[in-house]
Amino acid sequence: MNRRRANKLLALAPASLYLNPLTLHAQPFRMHTRPIPSTGEALPVIGLGTWQTFDVGSSEDERAPLKEVLRTLVAHGGSVIDSSPMYGRSEKVMGELTAELGMRGQVFEATKVWTSGERQGQQQMQDSFRYMNPSGLDLLQIHNLLDWKTHLRTLRALKEEGKIRYTGITHYHAGGYPEMEKIMRSEPLDFIQINYNLAVREAAERILPLAKDRGIAVLINRPYGEGKLFRKVKGKSLPDWAEAFGAESWGQFFLKFILAHPAVTCVIPGTSKAKHMADNAMAGKGEVPDSAHVTKMKQLISSL
Repeated sequence: MNRRRANKLLALAPASLYLNPLTLHAQPFRMHTRPIPSTGEALPVIGLGTWQTFDVGSSEDERAPLKEVLRTLVAHGGSVIDSSPMYGRSEKVMGELTAELGMRGQVFEATKVWTSGERQGQQQMQDSFRYMNPSGLDLLQIHNLLDWKTHLRTLRALKEEGKIRYTGITHYHAGGYPEMEKIMRSEPLDFIQINYNLAVREAAERILPLAKDRGIAVLINRPYGEGKLFRKVKGKSLPDWAEAFGAESWGQFFLKFILAHPAVTCVIPGTSKAKHMADNAMAGKGEVPDSAHVTKMKQLISSL
């Protein structure tokens, strides 16, 4: 076990040190974890996406709320932070903030390569290391399968060198599922990242069962359908039966639906508000919906 890995296992113990008095009271639990199939490493089930939310400038006014988001994530036992060169300045901002907060080597740092060509991909990956963590990253993924054959060779070389620990591929739309399925069947992968939520459930038909069968960890993006689910339930109260699996908000309701699928390893909703990060994290405690509740959840959303 190297020092970086040891730091990750010990990382969450001092999490309360990052909190200010306003957030200290809001950490009554440690969220559940699920194993990464290829290694057995435990990963907290709720993480953080950075698309749009971390693409900010250098002013304290812009960055202070994001520091609170990161503190809240770690305080609640979360660790996964996902970014991409596609997300503007997000990689750089994330890297600078985790360094400033002393979180490097504690959070699970994931990003992507999003370009064509071997040299261009290698340069982009080196930029990601420089922005996020020069000592190495946890997960490098091929964003939306772009030039995946070329980049997968580079990712495997980086993994052998110890610069990354895991490799993966991503997509955000059902149009990419057939190619993703072919890659999952033919190539050894540690992770996939895919869209899946209560309104958009196609991934559950073939992709999620295949990931389970192949022993591939799953990150879920777009868990709220880019806000579509919240718009559907605006002004409506949670059903009484949501108490059976501990959902105390619509956000938790939507996240717990995703976590009810046994193939899902971690969900990565994006936010720039600490209160939303705390609410998201609460979905990582307690029970998940059973099959009967999952059916009722689908029926409810379909009726709106």
